[in-house]
Amino acid sequence: MLLLPGAAAAQGQPSPPYRDPHLAIDARVQDLLGRMTLREKFWQLFMIPGNLDQPAQDFSSGIFGLQIVPAGSDTGRIAARAQAIQVNAIQRYFVERTRLGIPIVPFDEALHGLVREGATVFPQAIALAATWDTALVARVAGAIARESRSRGVRQVLSPVTNIASDVRWGRVEETYGEDPLLTSAMGRAYVGTVERAGIVTTPKHFIANVGEGGRDSYPIEDSERRLREYFFPPFTAAVEAGARAVMSAYNSVDGTPATQNRWLLTGQLKQAWNFGGIIISDAAATGGATVLHNTEASTASAASHALTSGLDVIFQSSYEQYFPYWDAFDRGLIPDSVIDASVSRVLHLKFALGLFESPYVDPDSAAFWNGHPEHRALALEAARAATVLLKNQRNLLPLADTLHAIAVIGTDAIEARLGGYSGTATRVVSILDGFRQRAGRLARVRYAPGPGRLSPETTGIPAAQLRTTRDGRTVAGLTGEYFDNPTLSGTPRLVRADTAVDFVWTLTPAGPEIPLDWYSVRWTGSVTATASGITRIGVAGSDGYRLYLDDRLVIDNWQKRSSGERLVALPLRAGRSYAIRLEYFETTGNGRVRLVWDAGVARTWRQQIDTAVVLARRSQVAIVVAGIEEGEFRDRAFLRLPGHQEELIQAVAQTGTPVVVVLVGGSAVTMSPWLEQVRGVVDVWYPGEAGGQAVAAVLFGDENPAGRLPITFPISEGQLPLHYNHKPTGRGDDYLDLTGAPLFPFGFGLSYTTFAYSALTITPADISPEGTAIVSCMVRNTGRRAGAEVVQLYLRDLLASVARPVLELQGFQRIHLDPGEEQEVTFTLSRQQLRMLDAQMHWVVESGEFRVLIGASSRDIRLRGLLTVRE
Repeated sequence: MLLLPGAAAAQGQPSPPYRDPHLAIDARVQDLLGRMTLREKFWQLFMIPGNLDQPAQDFSSGIFGLQIVPAGSDTGRIAARAQAIQVNAIQRYFVERTRLGIPIVPFDEALHGLVREGATVFPQAIALAATWDTALVARVAGAIARESRSRGVRQVLSPVTNIASDVRWGRVEETYGEDPLLTSAMGRAYVGTVERAGIVTTPKHFIANVGEGGRDSYPIEDSERRLREYFFPPFTAAVEAGARAVMSAYNSVDGTPATQNRWLLTGQLKQAWNFGGIIISDAAATGGATVLHNTEASTASAASHALTSGLDVIFQSSYEQYFPYWDAFDRGLIPDSVIDASVSRVLHLKFALGLFESPYVDPDSAAFWNGHPEHRALALEAARAATVLLKNQRNLLPLADTLHAIAVIGTDAIEARLGGYSGTATRVVSILDGFRQRAGRLARVRYAPGPGRLSPETTGIPAAQLRTTRDGRTVAGLTGEYFDNPTLSGTPRLVRADTAVDFVWTLTPAGPEIPLDWYSVRWTGSVTATASGITRIGVAGSDGYRLYLDDRLVIDNWQKRSSGERLVALPLRAGRSYAIRLEYFETTGNGRVRLVWDAGVARTWRQQIDTAVVLARRSQVAIVVAGIEEGEFRDRAFLRLPGHQEELIQAVAQTGTPVVVVLVGGSAVTMSPWLEQVRGVVDVWYPGEAGGQAVAAVLFGDENPAGRLPITFPISEGQLPLHYNHKPTGRGDDYLDLTGAPLFPFGFGLSYTTFAYSALTITPADISPEGTAIVSCMVRNTGRRAGAEVVQLYLRDLLASVARPVLELQGFQRIHLDPGEEQEVTFTLSRQQLRMLDAQMHWVVESGEFRVLIGASSRDIRLRGLLTVRE
């Protein structure tokens, strides 16, 4: 008879040793491991999003962990309480109804707040980095941990400790910026705090997630030196801070998928760094070796090579995806020793978390802490601290309380966007609402949306306007005939009704027996016009294609060259149906095709700008809130403001009304067309649920801005990648037609007051390679307002055996000074700051001279001195 864990004790049978909390964890692990079947071991190395609501899903063998999918539609604190109850019920199933009673690790995302309804949403990670305040970030991390654990979440897939090496990357917003030291400091603050709260952190994505062109998950071909000097430090810092999990990346590194890169996972993490935690894959990344990198013939072999290379846990996106991975176990493709080593790591983690003794949480605690007023106040404090003042011509800011007419323009003023990997806060304050709350009766704050962030010229032709005949009846959509060749030859291998033509065939083919990189499609049917007049109709996506209307060839792009959108203007009559035929072929893969028109697209952006201009003329100051589009797998080729926002700014500025541009986004923006026409520029990032209050507080002077850029803003995309800590060039930095200098440098940010630096001392100024020097200076607030200054210490190695960066951040402090107040700021320089990789790839401190530089940014150096390291 099968006895479940609780049943053995109930019948008076002795509890197995692994359930004895007084035994050493290693002994408990070995006892439990020896009782497990191969299938039970497999499931401890598998994690997915899900719950227990699908009867067809069999979890009787357990599972490593679940990203709990909420079962209801509750909101706010009720949602937090409901999730805690749901997690308890799921844990109870695994603890009480599976053979061995192994609890799961409930996991989730918590980059800047738990990604769940009712959790506090703090400013995005890049904004937290812009505070240059590790103590503040640690407090934010503590609040995130408190809310997460109260719901039963015991692992967070955070933080992102990748370096933002190219600001075109869509995930810059998730990072702590471009600098290894700043990223390490922020990551250490987050990881240490969350781990001490009993939650496993998962720094990601090991080792880099942005490649050439700023593209997400592009292959990494950097040298080992580059990896160890630039990309490794934030991960080593996270491991040193106590991270008990690491997530591998999607991309390949030196030709090998990161998920199965033995040099990275075993050679570096497990051996060189002595990492004792678990390594998990990114979602569905293990099979990427098969469908993306083309280095594996099957998912089973990919799984085998991943685990034997050092991966511990396979993260997939659904339960149904388990089979090809189980196949690798079932067929004996993975040595027992490898399986047991990974399972032992997982079990050790679960015992260390105390899940066997305390698997449940108090739902009332979840309701109490999620969205707690203290956390909301902290979100406001962080948003205020993160705001970066980039321009303030003739001290337009802070805004005077005597203003009686303020224009707030731009849809980002009302949308209150929170950024990627955000939860749904109970109450979010928009920038417009923040202004109205702050101004009160002092000023009339009026709003105009402007043209919006995006102004699409076309839209996909909807199914309601498409008709075809299938099985003798008329249905919505078009008939698609799919051929296994690029010439529409022979009999189609697949015929179906497609409700719309809007396809991206990157990872999966169009259908069974249709090759991913060698096919053609013919869509036929009719399209019904919605309005009379000239309509532009066409195709967006990879060429080649041909479009016919009423059997007339209207677009002929039957070639393979590029990708884009082609339109033809045709006179159409409302309600009339036109025969339509679209032919498409692909010979290299990554096919994209979309049937589009401009019917129903509001072409009102000029009128919307005109309306905003009228409002600006009637106002004493215009606040234009402009935003960018970005995110995971949403990299940007252009860094300018999208849509017609630049035209909006220029038109408003031409009214003569002073203009302040408030930037919403998580990365750099180019500004050449409009920067000189506006009086102020403020970067507020994605400021979180209290962002509107924070923006108003800064612009009205209730808060003196002290945020500093954690990334470099270029003048043009042609300068990229551009970061301050590059190594010396063989000639110069400039272009024929542009400087090599940035628009706004790393570490830059203005204040409503001024600061003077003086009295640099280096004691002693001559040390041994193992010695320590204290660097100090005096900083005085020479203005009339209290404010914070971020004092930055940089080093330059004046003579080294290998090329070293022209500048390296090696210390920073954010200090607050009242008007006239002076404070001594000290830094410690030791082996950690002075070391380098020599030609043999050994960490050494070479003798010689180091330039010590103290400043307000990487290009605003106020003091300099010399430190000598003797032999």
